[in-house]
Amino acid sequence: MSDKFTVRNPYSGEVVGSASRNGTIEVNQGVELASAGADAMQATSLHDRRGMLADAARRLLQRRDELSQLLTRESGKTIRETRAEVDRAAAIFELASAELVAPLGDVLALDAMPNGVGMIGYCMRQPRGIIGAITPWNVPLALAAHKIAPALAVGNSIVLKPAEQTPLSSILMCEILADAGVPANALVVCTGLGEEAGVALVRHPKVAMISFTGSREVGIQMPAVAGFKKVSLELGGNSPLLVTPSSNLAAAANAIIRGAFAVAGQLCISVQRVIAHRSIVSDLLDRVCTGVLNLVVGDPVSETTDMGTLISSEACTRIENLVNQLKRSGAGVLTGGRREGECIYLPTVLTSVNNNEPSVAQEAFGPVVMFLQYEHFEEAIAIANGTEYGLNAAIWTNDYEEAMLGARTLQAGTVIINESTAFRSDLMPYGGIKQSGMGREGVRFAMEEMSVTKTICFGKPLPAS
Repeated sequence: MSDKFTVRNPYSGEVVGSASRNGTIEVNQGVELASAGADAMQATSLHDRRGMLADAARRLLQRRDELSQLLTRESGKTIRETRAEVDRAAAIFELASAELVAPLGDVLALDAMPNGVGMIGYCMRQPRGIIGAITPWNVPLALAAHKIAPALAVGNSIVLKPAEQTPLSSILMCEILADAGVPANALVVCTGLGEEAGVALVRHPKVAMISFTGSREVGIQMPAVAGFKKVSLELGGNSPLLVTPSSNLAAAANAIIRGAFAVAGQLCISVQRVIAHRSIVSDLLDRVCTGVLNLVVGDPVSETTDMGTLISSEACTRIENLVNQLKRSGAGVLTGGRREGECIYLPTVLTSVNNNEPSVAQEAFGPVVMFLQYEHFEEAIAIANGTEYGLNAAIWTNDYEEAMLGARTLQAGTVIINESTAFRSDLMPYGGIKQSGMGREGVRFAMEEMSVTKTICFGKPLPAS
């Protein structure tokens, strides 16, 4: 398949560029190239991998302006957000380089068991082979780095299928990595549509592992399509943020604004539901609405813009329909609640949200934050857990018992105290429970996912017979 598809700027509609629409034939060719690349990576010393990953970080920072400008034009994210993303991608490669000085195995006390007396053993980590990586459009560079850096660090090759909305920045990043010394064919890019290139990559029998970040609807089908290979899934979320009477309301309001409207709410860990105690909800809403009304929405290239566009007109229509549905079920709109142009939806604060409305428990993935109320803290926990998702959750409290109860009982892969649900450190294990996925990212933890344990056992030396 030799066709190309066009990449457009969601803010202006201008053509940013085009990429190849690869299909099964091209993906199969890419996997064959990556097979040779896997052999080259396994022959590369840890010292050389460390230098290669560190050099990749330096080169990404050297081309920060070029990458961030391209990513802003592709995605509609603000220029400040895309600069921060380039910095983050570079830091991920630096982290992967640093991890290679840490132990990559364990010594086994075999002689602690009767049958192992006189023996010694150890475990070592070995690469799986070819990693198939499928990445989304909302944070394309950093999330690709979260797959590429650990895969290369442990000696795998990788075939990357970037989102069709944002392939150009991923292609440029991979060119930069090649300049940093990544062996030929150790990193192969196959652009195209998910239902074509993505499915072909997932199905390929030579791919040892699929690492997917994307929607629940796609990801939940992936293990059945992948066959007998490891699958790691980072899917959607519906992040609750609980606010208690003991909390600092000014700081909580700021965290809500940052967490709900970064990347126009198009993050799987965006603040979606604020569950606030009845005694403080009015004050909290006043603080949040004041901050939201001060946000500058518009041209993503402008240095003063706080929130850019949604990824497409279709995404904007979906949010428009969601807000209208919530209004019909009794919600009130305090800010926003309307569309501007093709791809901008104003940052929206909803109050008096009906928790029984089914859409409240689903992922909004847009610039909408919903306020609900509780009387008793256990009630807040129950509301927070009332969704099929379980990625990030947050509690704002200065009460130790509330913090510990929430940490134990909130159904989420990560529980955050006194920060936004959108907090993520790239060195921590990151992933969800329930239908938010399986497996963990975070450089060291992804290195473990992308490698296998081999156990070596030595018996006592015996004289030759």
